[in-house]
Amino acid sequence: MNRLLAVSFLLVTSVLAGCASQPSPELRPYTAEETRQLALEALGRRGLSFDDYQRQRAALLGQPPQPFGFDHHGEMNAERSVVVHGRPS
Repeated sequence: MNRLLAVSFLLVTSVLAGCASQPSPELRPYTAEETRQLALEALGRRGLSFDDYQRQRAALLGQPPQPFGFDHHGEMNAERSVVVHGRPS
């Protein structure tokens, strides 16, 4: 009986000690790639317009900003037959 009581007391003590300890923060600094990835994730959650998002994303990635807009190639004319990917539209 004493052995069972001692084992259960040690088990309860170790569980409570594990629950009471604070989790340690990450000790190493973030790498440049991790910092860039965190910034891109935060940018995606900001709810910016498409143009603002692309501009800030290009700045984060170190790319020159590309102009975005309509190129008028996607317009369709009902009087003209156009073949799209091997099938008539």
